[in-house]
Amino acid sequence: MVDFVIDASVLCAWALPDENSATAETAIINLRGSNVIAPDLIWHEVRNVPMVARRRNRIDFNLAMESFQKLRNLGVATLPISNESMILALAERHKLTAYDAAYLTLALETKLPLATLDKQLIAAATHENVPLLA
Repeated sequence: MVDFVIDASVLCAWALPDENSATAETAIINLRGSNVIAPDLIWHEVRNVPMVARRRNRIDFNLAMESFQKLRNLGVATLPISNESMILALAERHKLTAYDAAYLTLALETKLPLATLDKQLIAAATHENVPLLA
């Protein structure tokens, strides 16, 4: 198995019943026996996704809570990202949000592949020569 950085888009695609993604499935398969890391901000993003899905009537509240708990139990390790100048430089260079730039920063610093479904983040990672989990 391969160690990698995971973002919220991949985790949430796996947890929501109406989302399908080959990247998310590959990431979940690779979770077992791998070190999977993310910036510590991931849980704020992940909490928000099922709640937005609930507000849009995609899932009920109990399923939103179950989805979040299922994701928390996957064993994703979180790390604080303190290289603010790199985050801001990547955000500026690739027109990313600061939180997406934090995932890219972590992948660059750890030299690990990135698992994401975000097209803009995929483009930025490719430009920065960060391998993508496919």
